[in-house]
This record gives sequence, C-alpha cells and structure tokens, in this order.
Amino acid sequence: MSTAPGAAPWRDPALPAAVRVDDLLARMTLEEKTAQLYGIWVGAATDGDGVAPLQREMTADHDWDELITLGLGQLTRSFGTAPVDPALGARALARAQRRIAEAGRFGIPAVAHEECLAGFTAWQATAYPVPLAWGATFDPALVEELGGRIGGDLRAAGVHQGLAPVLDVVRDLRWGRVEETIGEDPYLVATIGTAYVRGLESAGIIATLKHFAGYASSAGARNLAPVRAGVRELAEVTLPPFEMALREGGARSVMAAYTETDGVPASADPGLLTGLLREEWGFTGTVVADYFGIGFLQSLHRVAADPAEAARIALEAGIDVELPTLSCYGRPLVEAVRDGRVPEALVDRAARRVLRQKCELGLLDPGWTPSTGAEIDLDSAGNRALARRLAEASVVLLDNPEGVLPLAPDARIAVVGPRAADALAMLGCYSFPSHVLTHHPEVPPGIGIPTVLDALRAELPGAEVAFAAGCDVVDPDTSGFAEAVARTSGSDVCVAVLGDRAGLFGRGTSGEGCDAEDLRLPGAQAALLDALVATGVPVVLVLLTGRPYALGRWRGRLAAVVQAFFPGEEGGPALAGVLSGRVNPSGRLPVSVPRRPGGQPWTYLQPPLGLAGEVSNLDPTPLYPFGHGGSYTTFAWADFEGSAAEIPTDGGYDLSVTVRNTGGRAGAEVVQLYLHDPVASVTRPEVRLIGYRRVELSPGESRRLTFRFHTDLSSFPDRTGTRIVEPGELELRLAASSADVRHRARLRLTGPARPVGTERRLRCEVAEV
Repeated sequence: MSTAPGAAPWRDPALPAAVRVDDLLARMTLEEKTAQLYGIWVGAATDGDGVAPLQREMTADHDWDELITLGLGQLTRSFGTAPVDPALGARALARAQRRIAEAGRFGIPAVAHEECLAGFTAWQATAYPVPLAWGATFDPALVEELGGRIGGDLRAAGVHQGLAPVLDVVRDLRWGRVEETIGEDPYLVATIGTAYVRGLESAGIIATLKHFAGYASSAGARNLAPVRAGVRELAEVTLPPFEMALREGGARSVMAAYTETDGVPASADPGLLTGLLREEWGFTGTVVADYFGIGFLQSLHRVAADPAEAARIALEAGIDVELPTLSCYGRPLVEAVRDGRVPEALVDRAARRVLRQKCELGLLDPGWTPSTGAEIDLDSAGNRALARRLAEASVVLLDNPEGVLPLAPDARIAVVGPRAADALAMLGCYSFPSHVLTHHPEVPPGIGIPTVLDALRAELPGAEVAFAAGCDVVDPDTSGFAEAVARTSGSDVCVAVLGDRAGLFGRGTSGEGCDAEDLRLPGAQAALLDALVATGVPVVLVLLTGRPYALGRWRGRLAAVVQAFFPGEEGGPALAGVLSGRVNPSGRLPVSVPRRPGGQPWTYLQPPLGLAGEVSNLDPTPLYPFGHGGSYTTFAWADFEGSAAEIPTDGGYDLSVTVRNTGGRAGAEVVQLYLHDPVASVTRPEVRLIGYRRVELSPGESRRLTFRFHTDLSSFPDRTGTRIVEPGELELRLAASSADVRHRARLRLTGPARPVGTERRLRCEVAEV
C-alpha cells in the first residue's frame, strides 16, 4: 500500500520507519510531541484505594476532549479498570481510538495497554495460573503457548501492549509479589520468562519486561523499599532474565522499577536505562514508567522538587512514556522546555521511540482502522484447556512418604480449611476477580472457578466427602476448630486445604503490597493443622499460596504435602486430579520451601559462607530444596557419559544420560544441570542452575538427553566488574533438585581468563533422542 501522490512521507508505508518518524516529528509542535509521551487512564478512581499504589493521590481529572486534540501516546486499561463486557469493551475502545485519531492534526491513535500477568486482566477473561506456577512447570514450550494465547486475546480486543512478564528474581520469600515472579533462580526466570515474551510477541503484542531492575531485592521484603543489592548480585541474579528476554525473546518494551539502588531510583538512572539497556544491550524499543513512577521521584524518592524536575530527570534517564496517566510529561514538561530547563532534544528522543513503535504497529499507516472485537471470547474452550494443562503441570508433590496419595475412590474424606470452598483461593492478585472485582462486589466473577471441594466431589463420586472450613485465612478465631476436628475424626483421611488470600496493598496475605513479617501460615491455619494432625487421622496438606511457607514443624507428621501456587480457574480440577491419581504430579519447586519461618532473606544461590556451618547455630537449609518434586511413578537415570576432561576457556562439553520411566504409569521427569565452581577469584554459589529439560515418558519408555555445556555459562564478573570465563576446576551436576545429585562431570578449564560480553551464550542447549 502506498500513499496518494503528494502525501506526506510519514504516511508512506514503503519508506523506512526512521525516515517516516523524522518527517512526522519535524511537523509536530512541542505540545503534540509531548502528548505522545503519556497515557490517559479513563475511568480511574480518584477516591478509595484503587488498584495501584497511591492512585487516589496521583490521579487528577483531565478534559479528555481537549487533551486529545494534541494526540495521545497511550490508553490505560480500558478493560482492566472496571467490569465491562468484552465485546462492548472492544467496541468502546475502537470508538475511543477513532475519536483520538479524528481529534488530532495527524490522525494517530494511541497504544492501548493492559495487564496480562496471569491472563488478560479483563472481566470474563481466562484466569491462568500465576507466574510462580509457570516456573513450577519447568516447561518453556507450554508457557510460550500461554503467551501466544493471551496475546491473541489482547489483539482481538484491540490492545497493543501487555504489561508482562515480571522478570524479578525472588530474593526474599516474605515479599508480597513472590506470586508474580517465576522463581528464585535467574536461569529458570530467564528461560520461562523469555518463552512467555516470545508467545506474546508472536501474537503482535508488545511485551513489557518488568521491573527493571532490582525490585525484588528490596530491603526487609517491603514493597518499594530501597534495594541493598551490590553490583555483582545485580549482574549475576537480577539482570540476566532481562538480557535473555531482550536478546532471544524480542521484547519491545521495558518498565522501570519503583525502587532505588544505592541511592539512585531506577527511574532516574541513565546508567541503567540508557547506558546498559540501550548502549550495551542494543535495545531500541520504549521504556515506560511503572504507574506514577515519575511522580514518585518527587513524592517518594525526593530527588525532584516539582513535576517539571521529575520529568527532566526521567527523560534524561531514558523513560519515554509516563504511565498510567498524565502528571509530569504534560504541561509541566512543556513549560520547562519553553523556559530552558529541559532540552527539547530529550522530548524528541522519547517521541521518536514512541512514534517508531507506533509505525511498527501500523498506527501511522493510511487507512488504519481499529479492531472492533466482533468475534471475541476471552474464556474460550481452548483457553480453559490450556489453563488446565498448565495447572496440572504446575502442582508439586512435596511429600508422600507412605503412599497415601492417590486417595482411594471410596474413601471417607474430610475436606477442611478456609481455602477448600473459596473460588478466589485459585487466583493471584492480578487476576481480574482479585484485582478489580473486590471494588464491585455486586458483579459475578464472569468465569467458572471450581473450588477444591467441588472438584474433589466431582472427581471421586464414590467417596464420602464432608467439609468444614475450620477457620478464616487471617481471622484468629478458632471457634470452627471443633467441627473440623469432628469431621476429620469420622473420616479415613483429611485433606487440609490452607493458604493465602491474594489482594493488593494489605487487603490480602499475598500480592502487591501484601508483604509478610515471617513465613508462618497466616492467621489460625497453623493451629488448625496441628488440631487436625492430633486426631491421628492421616492428613494430606494442600497449599494454595502465592509464596512458600515454613513447614518444618509438621515434618514426619503429615501423610502427604501438595503445593499449588495460585493455579488459576482450572486449579480445582487439576488438584482434584492429583489427589485422585488421574493426574500424575510433575511440578518442581521454583522456590525453596523453608524449614523455619525466620531466616529470610535466603535462597539456594548461596556461597559456602551462606550455608549451614559451625559458625552459627542457625541452619538455613530448606525443608524442600529448589527443583524438588515427586511423582506417582519412578525414573531411573542410566548410561551417564561425562568423564573428567580438560577444555579451553572458550570450549564446550557434552554430557548425556538416559532417563527411563520404571514405574507403571506415564509421568514427567525434570532433569536439571547445575554448575559447581569449587575455587574462584570471587566467591561463587555452591551450585546454580544452568540447564534443564522436562521429559514426558510412558511406562517403560526412555529418552536420551545430551546437555551441551559451553564455558560461557560459567562466566561471572571478576573483581574489576569484567565478566570473564576463568580457568580452573568446574563440576557439572545432573540432578533431580539442587540437593539431589545423580551424576557429576569434573572439568578443568585451561588457557587464559577470557572476557565475555553480550555475545556470550546465555543458555544450555539440550538434545533429546
């Protein structure tokens, strides 16, 4: 398609995007350029708590009709602000886009963005398992399929940009947003997160990586607290998932974190947002502010005296778009440019990036028309089937020492606990029912969410199932214990369904702004579990949580332990399938399960000094280690090939193993490759994950796996901050968890220390035959 003779070059799709954008920028006024740098949040609440931190204080009323005469950069959460029928919402969004295009001189629509952390955050849209559950699957292909399906729904509704995935690596399990992360290991977070990015981007949706960078390292596990991480932790733990998602996933947007590191807020850090992200990594997309993050430079960080100075600092750092709504990048910025406080070149730089992205989306082309969403079903049968597969693959069998699971089909079962009969027990804080509908209690969820109780009754029609809640999630009242104990005492087995209630800013036990003092089960749930165990009836603990909780006090007292991380709308049937045996559990822990409620922060990525030893009476060893998970079948690992070898510091090495299903039913094994560096010039983690493969096997079936290690995977920043591959001894460990090593290969790296940069290999390839 080409433009009519004499039309402006910026309208010509045959020209390069850079040429088109330069031509358009030259025609725009300062006000029109700045209008491309902010979003508008139509319908956002200016009273009450809202769905974003300090939303009420930071949201002002704007004259929509007047604003859009200058154009508009972004439309914020047309679907994710209040319940709206998807088809009606798509038509309303299309009307708004036409109004924006018709009002401005250039006819340019806005980029529409939505949250999509665990599905499209919209009414009647599928609520998938949370990202921590994605990590538990150890299955990038399944997560890429998820990203593609969510992206397709977003695109059908007229949305261009999704604010996901979260690539923060868990550093403190008390942090409220653990449920939004993929796990505590940067390689797992990188590979699973990159898969989700590929899925979203394959559907034409701009994936937005967040939160860049260090957000999960906040001190004391407090939301938005200062970050105490050093440069080496940032380089080795925090940054690798972002680098992989950009290099291999093709993400086109990055969201700056709220936090500060060593006194510099991320939104004010040109070394991070420009030097590293753009100059070193070569990123050419857009950097967007986390909601109100630019205003926070004044109100929370106090590095800016007024909105104009906050705008200057953010633009200098490299933030192109102010979200969610207009505050600093509008009139304050225009006035600051006019009086010489902000160079107009900074506005041009950001506007060029925004307009180039709009050009890539086709929003500058003549004849552009918005999607009307005429055929839109956000909770299709295909969506629900994928939600079920993902939920089933994410359930982790932590313990089953006496083989109580699967349950007998005719058993007398007491289902007890505050999470057993509550549909919201399945959902994380960024699901629409938990995130938005709490402000609209009169509106139904819009999707079917079977509870564990209902699903188990449907799964085992021959069983006698009794129920008692026992207690609330957080209320300390124990008056319901007596009924729960009575139900349990009259049963063959008790299924205790305990866990979290997802919420926002203190309205839940898990979720954004719902940070925990320690890792005790919330409320009276621990006391309830003690009362149930005291009956002598076998107790199967089922946890529906957004983080792991300390379970050491019940070690050896429970018949079985099953962990699910907010498994989504199909989580009830998935759990019932695991309890009945229809589903063979195959999830693996993306985070360690602690033995005791204190001792945080701690992850398995510890140097020797961080492990148990004689220098302290406190033993941080987890109850269940990273990567752990059980099955109803058995696997044998045989024919290992990985003898001791010497390789150069720029070399590679293959190690192979045959995995056979030696049990009587189909199942999945997750083979994990860890690196151990016994002596190095700086301290190293005792072990760290550098590769894995999930293998589905029928009874008697075997598969040979070959892990192709390259020395790049052993690189680390030396004392000068240069990333190098260092000569010396290494050990590769094939393991079923970070603590369950099956085979070892000892290597000696020879030659000089080799500096590596962005060209280095980021992943271990695995061949399967």
